[in-house]
Amino acid sequence: MKLISWNVNGLRACMQKGFMDFFNEADADIFCIQESKLQEGQIELTLPGYEQYWNYAEKKGYSGTAVFTKTKPLSVSLGIGIEEHDKEGRVITLEYDGFYMVTCYTPNSQNELARLPYRMKWEEDFLAYLKRLDEQKPVILCGDLNVAHKEIDLKNPKTNRKNAGFSDEERAKMTALLGSGFTDTFRYFYPDAEQIYSWWSYRFKAREKNAGWRIDYFITSERLNPRLIDAKIHTEVFGSDHCPVELTIDLP
Repeated sequence: MKLISWNVNGLRACMQKGFMDFFNEADADIFCIQESKLQEGQIELTLPGYEQYWNYAEKKGYSGTAVFTKTKPLSVSLGIGIEEHDKEGRVITLEYDGFYMVTCYTPNSQNELARLPYRMKWEEDFLAYLKRLDEQKPVILCGDLNVAHKEIDLKNPKTNRKNAGFSDEERAKMTALLGSGFTDTFRYFYPDAEQIYSWWSYRFKAREKNAGWRIDYFITSERLNPRLIDAKIHTEVFGSDHCPVELTIDLP
C-alpha cells in the first residue's frame, strides 16, 4: 500500500503548479493533504477512482485537510472531539478493517512562540486521541506536524533553538509521542540521513540552498514495524513550500 502526505500550502495555488501531475504519477492508495486553505465548494476536484473527505477551518483561507482514498473506509471522523481544537479543520481519521489512517496539520507555535501554550495543550490532547485509537487498531499518522525532532532534521539547529518548530517544548512532545509506542518511519529506514528536508522558507532562497526542515511525517504504531517497506521524501517535487512524503507499507 502506497501512502502520500503533502502540505500543499493552498490547494488552488498548488493546482496551478503541478499538483495533478504529481497526484497522477504517484497513484497512491491514500493521498492526504494539509493546509488546503479552502471552504466547501471553492474547488471542483475530479479524482476518478478516489473517495474524497474534507475538513474545513471556520476561518476562510486557513488550515484545512483532505484525504483521497481508493478504498472506502468503514468510518470517517473530523477533528478529535474537542471543540477548541476542532474549529481549524486540522484532523481527519479514516477507519479501515486493520488500521486507522489519521492526517494532521499541527498548529504552528508562531513568532516568538506566541501560540506555544495552546500548542502544548493540543499536543497533550492529540496524543491522548492517538492512544485511544491505538488501543483498538494500529494507527498510521501523517501530516505536517510542525516540529523538527532532532538537530539532524533541520539545516540550522543552533540558530533556531528557540524558534517555532524547534523549541525544546515542541521537540519534547515529539519525543513523548514516539515514546508512546510509535515509529518515525523515515528515521526507521534512514536513521543517519542528513540534509533531507520537507519544508523550506520562501525567503532567502532557502530551497535553492537546501536550508530546510523535516517537519512532515509518517508515524506508525510500533507493531506495524514489520510491515514497513520504505519511506521517501520527494524533495524533487515543487508546487508548495513543502514537498510530499511517502510511506510504503504491507497492509491487507
